[in-house]
Amino acid sequence: MPETSRRADANPKADSTAVEVADLTVAYRDKPVLWDIDLSVPMGVLMAIVGPNGAGKTTLIRSILGLVRPTAGQVRILGKPYAKQRRLVGYVPQRGSVDWDFPTTVLDVVIMGRYGELGWIRRPGAAERRAAEEAIEKVGLTDLADRQVGQLSGGQQQRVFLARALVQDSLVYFMDEPFQGVDATTERAIIDILRTLRDEGKAVIVVHHDLQTVEEYFDWVTLLNVQRIASGPVDEVFTDSNLRAAYGGRAALFSRELAEQRERAKGGDGP
Repeated sequence: MPETSRRADANPKADSTAVEVADLTVAYRDKPVLWDIDLSVPMGVLMAIVGPNGAGKTTLIRSILGLVRPTAGQVRILGKPYAKQRRLVGYVPQRGSVDWDFPTTVLDVVIMGRYGELGWIRRPGAAERRAAEEAIEKVGLTDLADRQVGQLSGGQQQRVFLARALVQDSLVYFMDEPFQGVDATTERAIIDILRTLRDEGKAVIVVHHDLQTVEEYFDWVTLLNVQRIASGPVDEVFTDSNLRAAYGGRAALFSRELAEQRERAKGGDGP
């Protein structure tokens, strides 16, 4: 099916559900990593998944994507099992999970994002190369398109992964710590791109670790600590009580810093 036709068939409404997770449980050696997770994410949101180390954040998105087998539960992407919707989903894994010594160029890595459409038999042509070049331009790496990926900085490698996801022209995106190990300029460039995707009506779900930027960067948030603590719009869910439920005693420092940050944003003097 041509891509334009496939997109038209998907045609999610602005208020439709991008991701629906019901009763999801994942256990390793009988130890629960996720327990009875229910989660509903609408289209047109930029959502952070936050929680302490070991909370199951990466496991959650890997389970949704079929990369981890759950013990129980169901996942729907735009109303259907992920296996039937995988071409509508983009994924940016953690940079540290990739072998960057593999001898390939930036352009080649980004073109790989088109293989879901092409299959592994058809070779990419001029249209795929043009789409890849446009994605590389969006992430600011045009001058490095022919550079070996192993020669790039950590921030540049993260941009390559983002370009590979963009070239898929997906409707739902999952990103695992996309800001990890990048400089401030790259972080700002990445969040601008994610906001653009959100503004186009797509759903963008990001595993995130910096509580200080949640309110600035995201409009939805899910707080996770093996169980789902809370999920919804940031201004409703990102509260001191939910932070304490997710982080325990460590939340006191975060809450104080967030309170000071909110006061500064309002123009107040703060404590």
